[in-house]
Amino acid sequence: MKRPVLAANWKMNNGPTAAKAFMDTFLAGYSPRSDRTVIIFPSAVALTTVANSSANRKDVLTGVQNIHWAEKGAFTGEISATMAKDAGAEVVLVGHSERRHVFGETDAQCAKKCCAASRAGLTFMLCVGETIQQREAGETERVVTHQLREGVSQTQNLISADFILAYEPVWAIGTGLTASAGDASAIHTVLRSELRQMIGTRADEIPILYGGSVSPSNAAGLLAAPEVDGLLVGGASVEPSSWLAIAQT
Repeated sequence: MKRPVLAANWKMNNGPTAAKAFMDTFLAGYSPRSDRTVIIFPSAVALTTVANSSANRKDVLTGVQNIHWAEKGAFTGEISATMAKDAGAEVVLVGHSERRHVFGETDAQCAKKCCAASRAGLTFMLCVGETIQQREAGETERVVTHQLREGVSQTQNLISADFILAYEPVWAIGTGLTASAGDASAIHTVLRSELRQMIGTRADEIPILYGGSVSPSNAAGLLAAPEVDGLLVGGASVEPSSWLAIAQT
């Protein structure tokens, strides 16, 4: 996966009609590039729309915002990894701060989702990050390394699995607050070191993204920071113009 990796998390925005209009506008302004990877995470109902729109663009991947770890069964409202793949997903977002802190998703559930994604042949993007209380208590490194180790604990053959990490401090999600480039770089360095302990030199192949109130105005500074391999973007990715500016940074 070419770096930088620029990922757009639309959250609960852009249904199929809006998604089609977005992709038409974005792809018309974004010429194919071989020096980076773009990932779009639409809502589940717009997944196929986005996948079809970018079918001829190998530099633009389609992701799914959430999966269930079971293959199938009585889980009303959920979708499995194989269902997501069949609908066009190539990447799965796991453990986003809103999944953890709004919906109560645990490290154990994240681990099962990462395992299910890998088993289905999907790349997973595991999100880690601390709350403001944990940050003020000096617990950031402990929290993110624990979330990392727990999140991948059930993934078989981790050394060869396709995955991405995203550091997204909870206190910076949707608040307008952003970790400084130096802060982001420091935590990414910690995560890289932890990965090296786990999977050796393969760790250097794993992109580590920063997420948290990313905008066109701060994207370049964050991308220039050591060990920041890309960006996971929320609100600024919902509109084609701002997302185009970030994707071309």
